[in-house]
Amino acid sequence: MIITLKGGDKKEFANGTTLLDIAKSISEGLARNVLVAEVDGEVKDLGFAPEKDCEVNFLTWDSEDGKKAYRHTTSHVLAQAIKRLYPNAKLAIGPAIDDGFYYDFDFETPVTIADFDKIEEEIKKIIKEDLPVERFELPKNEALELMKDEPYKVELINDLPEGEIISFYKQGDFTDLCAGPHLLSTGKIKAVKLQSATGAYWRGDEHNKMLTRIYGTSFPKKSELDAYLEMLEEARKRDHNKIGRELGYFTTVESVGQGLPILLPKGAKVIQTLQRYVEDFEASRGWLLTKTPYVAKSDIYKISGHWDHYLDSMFVLGDEAKDKEVFALRPMTCPFQYQAYLSEMRSYRDLPLRYNETSTLFRKEASGEMHGLIRLRQFTISEGHLMCRPDQLEEEFKSCLEVAIHMLKAVGLYEDVSYRFSQWDPKDTEKYIGSAEDWDEAQGSMQRILDNLGIDYKIGVGEAAFYGPKLDIQIKNVFGKEDTLITIQIDQFLAEKFGMEYVDADGTKKNPYIIHRTSIGCYERTLALILEKYAGALPTWIAPTQVKVIPVSDNYLAYAKAVNDIFAAAGIRTEIDTRAEKVGYKIRGAQLEKVPYMVIVGEKEQEERTVSVRSRRDGEKGAMKVEEFIGIIHDEVVNKTL
Repeated sequence: MIITLKGGDKKEFANGTTLLDIAKSISEGLARNVLVAEVDGEVKDLGFAPEKDCEVNFLTWDSEDGKKAYRHTTSHVLAQAIKRLYPNAKLAIGPAIDDGFYYDFDFETPVTIADFDKIEEEIKKIIKEDLPVERFELPKNEALELMKDEPYKVELINDLPEGEIISFYKQGDFTDLCAGPHLLSTGKIKAVKLQSATGAYWRGDEHNKMLTRIYGTSFPKKSELDAYLEMLEEARKRDHNKIGRELGYFTTVESVGQGLPILLPKGAKVIQTLQRYVEDFEASRGWLLTKTPYVAKSDIYKISGHWDHYLDSMFVLGDEAKDKEVFALRPMTCPFQYQAYLSEMRSYRDLPLRYNETSTLFRKEASGEMHGLIRLRQFTISEGHLMCRPDQLEEEFKSCLEVAIHMLKAVGLYEDVSYRFSQWDPKDTEKYIGSAEDWDEAQGSMQRILDNLGIDYKIGVGEAAFYGPKLDIQIKNVFGKEDTLITIQIDQFLAEKFGMEYVDADGTKKNPYIIHRTSIGCYERTLALILEKYAGALPTWIAPTQVKVIPVSDNYLAYAKAVNDIFAAAGIRTEIDTRAEKVGYKIRGAQLEKVPYMVIVGEKEQEERTVSVRSRRDGEKGAMKVEEFIGIIHDEVVNKTL
């Protein structure tokens, strides 16, 4: 058996040699540090023994798959500890996630963070026992018998196809249904910390039972765990959910519902500022503004395919079995903007045709997915749809990406993003419209465009929209959880479904290509991310209040009001502090509100018709003429100074 190692080296081994033994033959250091291995692109336990020639890449903690295997094994150790301490608890699922893991349990009596010390002690015992983690497989009927006392595992097994061999992992007195891969023993785990306990519906469905989800993390060194926990503590201080509420940007109300925030004046002003800038910039790039309904009959969603492929995520008004007309709140704007295209016959000379809209959308997200302004049930997005000829596709895609990059740079998020080429899942074709040939063509076109543009992207299989592949511009929040901020999608299916045509130069009618895109994404999510990035101290051009005018006493209130009026007339977002407080107290208040500039006025300023300027960033800037200060603000706004 020939093993080809990463880098191209080839070594010969007897068939059935385990990956661990192969690693040992290369070096003892590798054998100590390797966690799992990639065999012909598939991640395997080190106990796996190849039976034929293959390519092997050994994975350590430095790889994403190495971390996942490490933390997935930790989730099994947590589950084992829970079963020892709470034998009647029922097991659900326990995957690795970004920066950690979780496991869902159904407890007879609730478990809270108050119980974590006891659970962590049991975890330490299991790690010290250094139990071998062994994989074995069973046919479906034997798997059901083994898991007969675990109803959630039984449900998962019953969902698997008949005839499938089902894998399990055993460590000491604990066995779990699992596809793997895992570490070779529990002793490989070094530092573990349980972090939180929350409710989570079984399989993410609010109609199912609420389980207890325990989150944790693990590292190969205690020093790394300590550094991570310290970083996490700092992240909590910057969490938009905390500072956004403290600074008065938004609130939530139980009687209104989850995922439906109330934007307070500060938050509303920031989003208004961003919307106006986006709409004006898009207009300069040839985009035409539309305004379309928030709700429509089910008919239009049936044409687009949303009714068949997206219904579970839509808010439906009515019942088709009872009502003559059933309506739904729109989850996206595309079917509506297509009606603008269809309002008249189009020529090849009319293309590209670009429609944009500040769109309020509605999506029926699961309760457990809600988080501040990051994931919502109602949100506003900078949505647009572009119809073009095939020969225009690459240039227009590039232009859409340029707009997105411009916006990311304007708000200071550009350096924080990554790219994902989201493709369909050929193993789950029911999720999509179109044939495999259609998808190969669409994804091939998009890959050529991305490669020509030099985009460094990861591939996300199964992450495509049901009607086409997309480029997702990804960003992590302050806790490291990744979300999509901006998407640009190629669609060659929906134009035909809606009868969208243009008359080509040769007189024939053809369907245009469609590009779905956002330029700054969801405004609420963008607000959350910039609050976290700047810890609430937003750049002057975005800040809801740019200047706070502070009179040193009531004797100078009239002059302060006059200055404030001049600022307002110049388009500056300004407030005046008229409270009967000492000037130092007012300055501290403005600093806590994170206002970019404070303007202090007293006897000298009134006599000389000047203002004394204090910058949030630079401290005292001294006295200057009102017009000079206005020029400074205008420069920061025009140049989008960060």
